[in-house]
Amino acid sequence: MFPFINRISHRLHKLPVLVLMPHSRCNCRCVMCDIWKANSEKREISAGELAKHISSFQKLGVKQVALSGGEALMHSNLWALCTQLKSIGIKISLLSTGLTLKAHARDVIAHCDDAIVSIDGSLEIHNSIRNIPSAFEKLAEGVGEIKRLNPSFSVTGRCVLQKQNFRDFIKIIQSAKEIGLNQISFLAADVSSSAFNHVDLSGVQKEEIALSLVEADELESTLKKSFIDLKKEYSRKFIAESPAKMLSLVQHYRALRGQEKFPSKKCNAPWVSAVIEPTGDVLPCFFHKSYGNIYKENFLNIINSEKAITFRKGLDIKRNPTCQRCVCSLYV
Repeated sequence: MFPFINRISHRLHKLPVLVLMPHSRCNCRCVMCDIWKANSEKREISAGELAKHISSFQKLGVKQVALSGGEALMHSNLWALCTQLKSIGIKISLLSTGLTLKAHARDVIAHCDDAIVSIDGSLEIHNSIRNIPSAFEKLAEGVGEIKRLNPSFSVTGRCVLQKQNFRDFIKIIQSAKEIGLNQISFLAADVSSSAFNHVDLSGVQKEEIALSLVEADELESTLKKSFIDLKKEYSRKFIAESPAKMLSLVQHYRALRGQEKFPSKKCNAPWVSAVIEPTGDVLPCFFHKSYGNIYKENFLNIINSEKAITFRKGLDIKRNPTCQRCVCSLYV
């Protein structure tokens, strides 16, 4: 009932999902993400600062917090943040590159409810995209250590399919199985927004990431073959997306080249979630602009401010250019 009430009034009575980016750094240097370029800034949300907003989260009935980044495990006092969130019954999902997962495995199990790791390909492809030697090996060791300590702890994978790895699609799925992931999901690369610290996505950078029309055709053929060869993986949801959803990635890349319309989106993220960045900025989602800052105002006041309500009233998901190009929609 609450999503309907939120949507009609544009005032958020409940906020089930919160994405918290606890600090600004990352330990990878991925080609499709520029978060690592802000490593020198070393911004992070302290436990003391977060504590000021815990009562707002409780009043809004926040159920799930995703610790995003960057690499959340690089925060200087991450487990203190988790303790605060757990004190009001919030479930925590950790998003991680996996590089230091092994060293933090016991704490991850103790403080989080599940983990979502980035996997960009089989060993050589993953290491190349991450620009970190032995990145895949460290990821595999981290997942293995968590599964050794707690076999039932859910660790799923997330992969951005783009120019450098789309031909590795079958091996990505095989690799996800081999290292013990419970599931894997796929996204297209974002080359249209300022999210993930994209300051200037030049034409050269886009060409290094986005598929050409010929490559989109090749991906479509690969995917259609996989619907037959990997029927069990799709039916059992080891591959999280349906065949139709996977083909929408092809459509997205063709749309970037002006050959098709962007896939239609079923999304209510601005009405059921929010993102808090290391700067304290509060966003309706990764891709839209901030409407307040937790260092200046109370979180509850920010998301129901006149600016926030006006934004939601005027947002048409089907027609908004940012929403049309979105690679990561949410529907609750």
